[in-house]
Amino acid sequence: MASETLLARISDYANRPNPYPLYAELREAGPVVRQADGSCLIGTYHEIAALLHDPRMSAEPRSRTASSPEETGRPPFLRIDDPEHHRLRTLTMRPFGPPHTPGRVDAMRGEIAQITGELIEALRDREQFDVVDDFAYPLPITVICRLMGVPREDEALFQGWTDVIVASADIGPEEDTTERDKAGLQARQEMGGYLVNLAEQRRGSPTGDMLSDLINEPDPALRLTVEELAETTILLFIAGHETTVNLITNGVLTLLRRPDELDRLRREPDLLPRAVEELLRYEPPVHMRERIPLADIDVAGTTIPKGTSVILALASGSRDPKRFHEPDLFDPTRPDNEHFGFGSGIHLCYGAPLARIEAETALGALLPHLGTARLVQDPPPYRQNAMLRGPRHLPLQP
Repeated sequence: MASETLLARISDYANRPNPYPLYAELREAGPVVRQADGSCLIGTYHEIAALLHDPRMSAEPRSRTASSPEETGRPPFLRIDDPEHHRLRTLTMRPFGPPHTPGRVDAMRGEIAQITGELIEALRDREQFDVVDDFAYPLPITVICRLMGVPREDEALFQGWTDVIVASADIGPEEDTTERDKAGLQARQEMGGYLVNLAEQRRGSPTGDMLSDLINEPDPALRLTVEELAETTILLFIAGHETTVNLITNGVLTLLRRPDELDRLRREPDLLPRAVEELLRYEPPVHMRERIPLADIDVAGTTIPKGTSVILALASGSRDPKRFHEPDLFDPTRPDNEHFGFGSGIHLCYGAPLARIEAETALGALLPHLGTARLVQDPPPYRQNAMLRGPRHLPLQP
């Protein structure tokens, strides 16, 4: 049956420019749609929300036989369950500021605006530029490097590492991922080793950055181990970078396809925060997440056996007509916009506050320049990754 191949078709690169008809097919076939590889695919809003908040659903990856001792390292806390997840997340969030008020991130608004302005200035008088390579990619990688205290001459190292790590985290039908996994492991080891070494240089000599705060935690009981420090800082780079690249690029593409809404935002820039929330619903940076039930679990009358791979199609849930009025309409004034753009539940993306500020700043700075801009290619070429979906390039002619 066609429904048994939905995950394969969603993962097929040919459908990357527009997976939304497949999500509509998924919701029609659901709520629970078994796949030929034994996994279950879920794309309806209320079922996804319930599972993201269900403690019986594990975020930890399915056990795999490690081919070498180096491959047995623990995953980042994004893929660890409570109570260990809560401990690591709490410790890592401490340097951001008081609970629920990421003071360090808010304090960076001026620097984020400055970096954005410098990137915009570099595009001046260009006959053509790539929104991804020339703007959306360098902005968040520069911001997160400044947040962590990475020396400016080393910032370029992180682009290559991030690309490989994100590629290794893709979700799709079962296939031979040995080489991809090995490359991802090597990139994680290199990035983690660099960050731990940089942190150690600041032990006892803090320099006011987040890495210094983590390595100089005054309470011995609360300090991260070397392994935990490596994994959590890598996670911050991925969570605080890749989602932002896609959010900014998807935002530019969405607005250029809707000149009326673009003109409206240029006239009413105060709508930008709500427009970013709508972009997170309408063209989200994260499309899918995997969960594993720790026990047999009932979802809308269907029993999902313990240990089954459950793929939650977050982007489908955010366009569920049973939850959102006219879900295929981009509406920057949409009320009650509780989307899955950054997930939900205990594993809500902890880079979300930074990504929101960056997206608002970036789109606000670009708005004056988009009125006469023209897409060179539509649809543009997309990244291979079906889970973290966004254009690989977005060439524009001003």
